[in-house]
Amino acid sequence: EMELKSAFRMLFFPIQMFYHIVRASLLSLLPSSKKDLSKEVVLITGGGRGIGRHLAMEFAKQGAKKVILWGRTEKCLKETAEEISLSGSECCYFVCDVANRDEVYKQAKVVREKVGDVTILVNNAAVVHGKSFMDSDDDALLKTQHINTLGQFWTTKAFLPRMLELQHGHVVCINSILSQSPIPGAIDYCTSKASSLAFMESLTLGLLDCPGVGCTTVLPFHTNTEMFRGMRVRFPQLFPPLKPEVVAQKTVDAVRTDKVFLYLPWTMHALVILKSFMPQVALEEIHRFSGSYTCMNTFKGRT
Repeated sequence: EMELKSAFRMLFFPIQMFYHIVRASLLSLLPSSKKDLSKEVVLITGGGRGIGRHLAMEFAKQGAKKVILWGRTEKCLKETAEEISLSGSECCYFVCDVANRDEVYKQAKVVREKVGDVTILVNNAAVVHGKSFMDSDDDALLKTQHINTLGQFWTTKAFLPRMLELQHGHVVCINSILSQSPIPGAIDYCTSKASSLAFMESLTLGLLDCPGVGCTTVLPFHTNTEMFRGMRVRFPQLFPPLKPEVVAQKTVDAVRTDKVFLYLPWTMHALVILKSFMPQVALEEIHRFSGSYTCMNTFKGRT
């Protein structure tokens, strides 16, 4: 009897997969209903500037109950919080370096006591140095991994347990297409983002049987922010840099529609598909054609 059941499941599995693919394709063509944010408490790491700042403004604009900003630079956090508060939304900030595990747990406790339970965690904080591997300082390499990858471990461990208790919550990761299509000159950043993607994929699967708690991973192309100042794309007309406000708007919409993975722009799907079957020599020619070997030569980053 067990063998018959196993055989039936094996036969039925391809049909089941085909059904899910067709269903997902049809649903993608239909407008999705968006969940209400009026009871959500949103915490955004790296929320003082760049994409984080625009995410904070967008969550507030789309009706979030409270927005909390975390970051290392108080001046930026204060300016963003004041701007959001002036628009009529409740916003506060806490200085916190997500690379520091003890500081994350300490500030998470302060947040719970002063603001309440965080129901949407947005892991956005990141750094990039833009130097070749051999030219990179060892401490800088470690810093990238501590902030871009391990920082998500600490924040998620700090806030996810309560979401599971409430059976209500969402973990968001602002990743990068470089996690799946790395470029030279940013080896520490690409490595950290690949690790971050694996973390989110594993976490998403681990939460399948946890009702009310979901994940969203955002994988944008080069975004026009201060962090990537000076990065050059060979064909900007074909591959224009994304505007941070567009990334923010698409991200909040993805959270509201429970979208698990969001590629920006949508053409990045083709890049990932091509990489899955093309020979290495062809991929190398694509990199040469697109200029990814030289795109970081003029990189300046943040001052």
